[in-house]
Amino acid sequence: MKAVVLGAAGGIGQPLSLLLKANPAVTELALYDIVNSPGVAVDLSHIATPAKVQGFLPPDDGLKKALTGANVVVIPAGIPRKPGVSSRDDLFKINAGIVRDLATGIATTAPKAFVLVISNPVNSTVPIVAEVFKKHGVFDPKRIFGVTTLDVVRASTFVSEVLGDRSLSLSVSVPVVGGHSGVTIVPLLSQSSHPLPASLDAAAVDVLINRIQFGGDEVVKAKDGAGSATLSMAYAGAEFAGKVIRAVNGEKGIVTPTFVNLASDRTGGDALRKEIGKDLDYFSAPVELGVDGVAKIHGLGKITPAEKALVDAALPELSANIEKGVAFVEAPKL
Repeated sequence: MKAVVLGAAGGIGQPLSLLLKANPAVTELALYDIVNSPGVAVDLSHIATPAKVQGFLPPDDGLKKALTGANVVVIPAGIPRKPGVSSRDDLFKINAGIVRDLATGIATTAPKAFVLVISNPVNSTVPIVAEVFKKHGVFDPKRIFGVTTLDVVRASTFVSEVLGDRSLSLSVSVPVVGGHSGVTIVPLLSQSSHPLPASLDAAAVDVLINRIQFGGDEVVKAKDGAGSATLSMAYAGAEFAGKVIRAVNGEKGIVTPTFVNLASDRTGGDALRKEIGKDLDYFSAPVELGVDGVAKIHGLGKITPAEKALVDAALPELSANIEKGVAFVEAPKL
């Protein structure tokens, strides 16, 4: 099982690489970045786990060498959010170009790899990867994922806090659907494995939803110019990568929210479009993972009128984000 991290020397990339090195299912780990990746690789290579670690830089076909034989490629590359950057969409111009170029490398060297996109704005960067793959004639919607796991992790953490028992955070499960920025993040709290206290009024629920949607802002503000959510994102990225690896290795029944192309499961995707009432090509929903990637897209299930309103509020921005990603690849490079 060869895992590749593109952007491995950055704030997300280093802890993500550490967590992947700690995963005994990973037998080879390739780290690529524009600086420092060989040093990160040597550091990690001393850890007593099975993965052989190598670091690569752009010269001498470094990207191609990193990607050769890849099974899973995780992309945290790009610039982070900073104070005053209220939306992940503000990062678009720089990160879109980075992701497009990395996707070109994957499409030409490892087109069958499972691609896990962390680089923001995910609502746009996942369509960018897909459009690049289409241009190269290697697009398989089952193998491209937007990593929305941090929203799920935050929901578990914040719900356990509301319940007054942080030890529950490992077992609390809340489906989070829609997209991966601001109002496009829709936590379905009515489906929480651990119901919210009956004493929690509507205003307190709204505060909880807002915190899940805008948890990134909390971190950006607290770091005071020193970065964004890097450590929690690395944890979430490693969690999702671990699930994909387990599914590829044959484990059944793994279901987790992720932002995917709805053509990856035409039956499930068409049913989801009817549920949300909009003909979107991408949406984050609970997805069953299998040996080929997306095995089944699950619907939203029974949701409350308030949750339906949140879904409806997410759709315009989500649609615009998707279209922006597609248009970026279709536009001529300057």
